[in-house]
Amino acid sequence: MMKYVKEMKLNCVSRLNTGFWMLRIPKLSLFTNHRTPISNLKPLASGIQYLVLIASSVLLLGSCQVKETRLPIFGEREVVGTDTIYHTIAPFAFVDQDSSRVTNATFDGDIYVADFFFTTCRSICPIMKTQMLRVYKATADMPDVKLLSHTIDPEYDTIALLHDFAARLGVKSSRWHFVTGVKDSIYKIAQTSYFATAMEDKAEPDGFIHSGAFLLIDKKQRIRGKYDGTKEEEVNRLIGDIKKLRLEK
Repeated sequence: MMKYVKEMKLNCVSRLNTGFWMLRIPKLSLFTNHRTPISNLKPLASGIQYLVLIASSVLLLGSCQVKETRLPIFGEREVVGTDTIYHTIAPFAFVDQDSSRVTNATFDGDIYVADFFFTTCRSICPIMKTQMLRVYKATADMPDVKLLSHTIDPEYDTIALLHDFAARLGVKSSRWHFVTGVKDSIYKIAQTSYFATAMEDKAEPDGFIHSGAFLLIDKKQRIRGKYDGTKEEEVNRLIGDIKKLRLEK
């Protein structure tokens, strides 16, 4: 009996997409063929023990709990009574490559990925845009996922120039907004809402310094992830987290 107890494997497999469990138990032979000597037959009690063992395993299986790993929520939080108030993206109003007004309301009911760049950047921006294009393609069949790229050089990056930039990438403004606006407003929202670096710096070769981060924003406009937009493995993780975030309720 103990030999079968040791051999039995109980495997609880979490299936988030289907929500079902799978139990794997080695086959137990309770019967022998008619040629087996009587002296080698298992007592009926042993067969009952096996059945009890299986029943106990099923009950144990029912006690297994699926623990869904939720993405963290970034920023400060405040507890007010029984509610927790989380950091959210501050109100903003910019203009995209199609001269359309882009605000927080543009992303109502959507998940989006934000970053900061400028078109004449010769260092990390080309890599970032290559990686963000991967995100764009990976989310092509996800209508509730959008992208938002802010220029940090609005004096040079005009609406027309952003339109041409988006056209060269071959992307649609309905899914990927390249926005411009008042410089100070862009810098402020980068630093205080997205916790990203964006500023002028004459000591830099291109005159600006900015973060290479991609920020994952949920449908309540909370930051749920920060990723290095210059590293393929980080962007792979971002794509996986987008899929995970879409399953949250």
